[in-house]
Amino acid sequence: MSRFERQTILSGFGQEGQGKLSHSKVLVVGAGGLGCPALLYLAAAGVGTIGIADGDEVSLSNLNRQVIYGERDIGRSKAEVAAEQIRNKYSDIQINVIPYFLNKDNALSVIAAYDLVLDGSDNFGTRYLINDACYILKKPLVFGAIYQHEGQVAILNVQDNEEPLTYRDLFPIPPSASEVPNCSETGVLGVLPGIIGTMQATEAIKYLTNFGNPLIHKVLFYNLKDHGTYMLDIGLNPDGRKLMPRTASEFHQMDYAVVCGPGDLKRWEDVQTFMAEHPENAWLLDVREDHELPKLDNLPYIPMPLSHLKDKMHELAALDTIFVFCQSGIRSARAVEDLKAAMPAKNIYTIEGGIKSLLQKN
Repeated sequence: MSRFERQTILSGFGQEGQGKLSHSKVLVVGAGGLGCPALLYLAAAGVGTIGIADGDEVSLSNLNRQVIYGERDIGRSKAEVAAEQIRNKYSDIQINVIPYFLNKDNALSVIAAYDLVLDGSDNFGTRYLINDACYILKKPLVFGAIYQHEGQVAILNVQDNEEPLTYRDLFPIPPSASEVPNCSETGVLGVLPGIIGTMQATEAIKYLTNFGNPLIHKVLFYNLKDHGTYMLDIGLNPDGRKLMPRTASEFHQMDYAVVCGPGDLKRWEDVQTFMAEHPENAWLLDVREDHELPKLDNLPYIPMPLSHLKDKMHELAALDTIFVFCQSGIRSARAVEDLKAAMPAKNIYTIEGGIKSLLQKN
């Protein structure tokens, strides 16, 4: 126990708290900007079993904030690399690798094996999915999110004497795809997810050991610019409850893809096939700003920044089918909404994954 001596001598924590951690099982969903620091500190604290669920691969743009990875890991499974790093540091911890994304078909079976879930995901669809699964399985959920220079942390779905409060009480109505920003669209300083992810690990440890005052059914808001914080009590929201599944059967019938992205979403492989079959009628439309990189060097496309779209969309009137892309898919979803409103007879779609998808698979 010498590894944890500084924790065990802490008043109110002690050997009892350390013992609780060693017998705890925590699932971290998303080994990204939030998940990486959370994983490192959960392991360092001595959590006995840690699951890592992520179907993504390491990319160069991850490295400024996802501190587990290095340049040699680019292209490898995030879950596998994160597991290797933790095992190298803490050989006595059980690490379970789940190298795929959670969905309505697998989430319940994966989450059921753990005592607590830490949500490090970066999209609303996954957050609602994890929330609903935790509600059905009666598992506490440590929520975290960031936007530009702000972050949020909370512990949800705690089973006490009252009805547990959930993510749907905090955010009852899922936003449309065009309203949802992410780091690749808005930017983020790498230290912010480090701070929020560490706070999530802190709250998980406090909850599992009954140490201090965990953020149970409270949201802590943090501002990186001035280190300002404030707290918000979560209340029961009837509007959110109307949309939440209550049983496994209802959960499996949910369509979380509606939250993750618009219905007019096309994979790049399908776009290529369509354009090969209809070379005269289908075009690619880039709605990124002129200065944004990378550029497409080997594919014909029409550059039309979203900021100028409404003034210039008349130039697209002769086209039958338009496939829109941006950096990651957020602005293209917004562009599709605007284009469809102006030209409802046209076939207009957004390309899943944005420019990254085109570059990786072209």
